[in-house]
Amino acid sequence: MSDNDITDTTTALHHAFFALHHGLPRQGPGSDSTTRRLLALAGPLPERPRVLDLGCGPGRSALLLAAEAGAEVTAVDLHEPFLAELRAAAAARGLADRVHPLRADMGALEQLPDGSFDLVWAESSAYVIGFDRALAEWRRLLAPGGTLVLTECEWTTDAPGPEARAFWEPHYALRTTAGNTAAAVAAGYHVLGVVPQPESDWDEYYGPLAERAAAADPASPGMAEALASTRAELELRRDHGGDYGYTGYVLRPADPRWTAREETAADEARVREVNAAAFPTPEEAGLVDALRADPDAWLPGLSYVAEAPDGTVAAYALITRCHVDGVPAAALAPVAVAPEYQRTGAGQAVVRAVLDAARLRGERLVLVLGHPEYYPRFGFVRASAYGIKPAFAVPDEAMMALDLGGSGPVTRGTISYPAAFGV
Repeated sequence: MSDNDITDTTTALHHAFFALHHGLPRQGPGSDSTTRRLLALAGPLPERPRVLDLGCGPGRSALLLAAEAGAEVTAVDLHEPFLAELRAAAAARGLADRVHPLRADMGALEQLPDGSFDLVWAESSAYVIGFDRALAEWRRLLAPGGTLVLTECEWTTDAPGPEARAFWEPHYALRTTAGNTAAAVAAGYHVLGVVPQPESDWDEYYGPLAERAAAADPASPGMAEALASTRAELELRRDHGGDYGYTGYVLRPADPRWTAREETAADEARVREVNAAAFPTPEEAGLVDALRADPDAWLPGLSYVAEAPDGTVAAYALITRCHVDGVPAAALAPVAVAPEYQRTGAGQAVVRAVLDAARLRGERLVLVLGHPEYYPRFGFVRASAYGIKPAFAVPDEAMMALDLGGSGPVTRGTISYPAAFGV
């Protein structure tokens, strides 16, 4: 076979692949409900947020973000026919002034200036350049306080079967949620939320694709090979879909002004000082000492400090073991900021860091009794929404819970705290 024959075959396969995909509502697993859930986890946005949608395909997410978040969306894809579909759809919905298709390579975005987007979005597309590279290269595009949202295919079991491995390993190295979460934290991000995508998200993609494949003409150039590849992918999902799935990640770069880290023995005296200074009574400082002495309450690696510019402790956050109807959970308390560093972001930095550490440790549920206007920024909601309550009377809005797992029900019932809390 000559080089020209190889080129012709490759070109025919390329055209056949896109012929199967043109006009489909999605080019990867997803749904409007998942997009909305990820958007909610991103937190408050500016009135007209600047959004970069990478690997936008025909623009299902871009259209939703423009319509529902009031966003100004730059939608990037290399495949011009997808961008043409998006232009037509945006015009039909009256969104042409908000959606701006751009033919570009998501791995070569030098033309886009640093700090130019409040939200960088990539559903079912980061795999094109790889999860780790996406984390590294797209960070510069975020404005201060900006958020990166991306979805990634990953193993949903620690022991995937040989069939799934044989399919994925030659093409893309999958990790577990724990592996990708650790990679995000190591890359300097805080994890605002993790969303395991439901099977219905796969149905929204594979259902229309299967119908298109059934109607395709295998005699068309390149189509027989494209159909074989597509059907193998559909069959793998049908037979071995329990081994892998897509997960959404909502990430925010850590505040560069603060170094948040695990407490060391050398920090203990300063931690006591910070807690004593931050609260009107010395009880909180004594609480930390009592929890430190309780092996059933203390969780190694979940006592965190934020360093001041001079290297001393500016803020402190602790997570210890509690229970909900006998099932292990985690309690965030105390959180303390030295008076001279209050309202500077030090408290937020240390809380986000200790929540990341809890997530990496595998904790599922974190509870906090605190200010209802402060903790929701970290994703906490009323604990009563989960059917969880303390054993003592507190305002409902002050007892809050954060589900770090993002899927499946959490245990309902009454919270029991370590004895050191005295409740």
